[in-house]
Amino acid sequence: MSDLPRRAVTRSAKLAALPLGFAGRTALGLGKRMGGKSAEIVAQEIQERTAEQIFKVLGELKGGAMKLGQALSIFEAALPPEIAGPYRATLTKLQDAAPPLPASTVHRVLREELGDDWRENFLEFDDRPAAAASIGQVHKAVWHDGREVAVKIQYPGAGKALLADFNQLSRLGKLFGVLLPGLDIKAVLAELRERVIEELDYFREAEAQQAFAVEFKNDPEFHVPEVIACNEHVLITEWMDGTPLSRIINEGTQEERDRAGLLFVRFLFSSPSRVGMLHADPHPGNFRMTPDGRMGVLDFGAVNRLPDGYPKVFGTLTRIFNQGDMDTVVQGLRDEGFIRPHIEVDVDALRAFLAPYVEPTAVESFKFSREWLQRQAAKVTDLRPTNVVRQLNLPPSYVLIHRVHAAGVGVLCQLEAEARFRDEVIRWVPGFAESATQEETPA
Repeated sequence: MSDLPRRAVTRSAKLAALPLGFAGRTALGLGKRMGGKSAEIVAQEIQERTAEQIFKVLGELKGGAMKLGQALSIFEAALPPEIAGPYRATLTKLQDAAPPLPASTVHRVLREELGDDWRENFLEFDDRPAAAASIGQVHKAVWHDGREVAVKIQYPGAGKALLADFNQLSRLGKLFGVLLPGLDIKAVLAELRERVIEELDYFREAEAQQAFAVEFKNDPEFHVPEVIACNEHVLITEWMDGTPLSRIINEGTQEERDRAGLLFVRFLFSSPSRVGMLHADPHPGNFRMTPDGRMGVLDFGAVNRLPDGYPKVFGTLTRIFNQGDMDTVVQGLRDEGFIRPHIEVDVDALRAFLAPYVEPTAVESFKFSREWLQRQAAKVTDLRPTNVVRQLNLPPSYVLIHRVHAAGVGVLCQLEAEARFRDEVIRWVPGFAESATQEETPA
C-alpha cells in the first residue's frame, strides 16, 4: 500500500491544491479576456484545465476521491474527450492495479478480527488474493466444514481515509460547479458519503447479501452466495465459480452475450420488487455465468434500499417520452428535482440525452452496441454553457439509480446484446406497463 497517498497531510495537501489552481486559472482567464479573447473561449479553457486537474488528483487519491470521480464520470459526455478519455483510462488502471496487502498484514488483520486461533476456522487459506480493490481484497479458502469460501478483508485504515476525503471534497463545491453548473455537488457528495459509509460496514453488506441470497435461493436464473460469517472488517461468504461477464464480453458467442444481457437487466430491474434493494455496483466484475447456466451476482457493499420498489416516476416518464409528450417529461423532471427552477433546457437536447435510457424500451427487441452508444454520446457532447447535461441536477435520492442506469447501458453495449428488454421494463418497472396491452404483458 506504500504507493497510495494514505497520510492525512498528503491527501489534504493534494485536495487543497485544487481551489488554488482554479483561482490561478480564473485570474489568467480574466487577463485573456482583457486581452481580447471571448468570454466563451476563456470559460471553455478554464473548464478544460480545471477538469484535467480535478480528475488527476481524484485518480491519484483513490478512496473517497476516486469514488467521487467515478460518480462524476457518468456525466463525461459533457466533458472534452481529450480529458474524459485519459480520465477513464486512469480509473481503469487504478482499479486493475490495486496493490494487495502482504500476507503478513492479512494474517494480522485476521488475528485481530477472528482471534489468535483464526486458522482453526479454515481447512485451507490461500494467502494470494483472488481479487483486490480500493477498500479491501478477497481470498479463497476452505471453511472448517469443507465448503469453499470467499474471505473479504477490509484494508486497515480504509474507513478513516475515505471519510477524510469526503470532508475535504465537501469544501470544493464551487470548483465542481465549473464543470457541471446544474449539478448540486454538495448533495451528491452527501449521498456518496452515506453510501460509502455503508460500503465500509460489512455487517450491512452481509445483511444485504443475505437478503438477496434468501430471495434468489434455488432460483432457476440467478445465484447469490450465502453469507457464512461476518464481523466489522471481515466478511465470509460461499465461493462461487463461473465465467466472469468480462470474459463473455471478450470471448462469448452472440447467444451467450444475448442471454447474459437479458439476465443482467432482469436482475437489476426485478430486485427492487423482489428484495426491496437495487444492486448499485453493476460492473462486469460483479457478475458471472455459473456452470449451470445461471447468472451469479457478487459484492453487495453498494445497494440502494428501495422498500417501496422501483420509483414509479421512471416508468411513467419513460412511457410519456415514448409517446412524444416532451412538455410533460420536462415538467415531470422539474417536479422530481432533475431540472432546477431557474434552469431552462433545450427540449431537443434533452431528448437526445435521454435517448440511451429510453430508446431500448420503445421497440420489442433492441440491439445494444458500442457504435450506438457513441452516436448517442456524440449528440450530447457539447461544452457550451447551455449543454443539457451540464444543466441537469441529480437529486441525492437518485444518485445510485442513475449510476446503475448509466453503468448498465455501458455493460449492455460492451456485450452488444440483443433481446426483448422492453418486456423486462413492462414486467418490473411501475408506471410503464400502463401503456402496454394485456396481450403484450409477459406472463
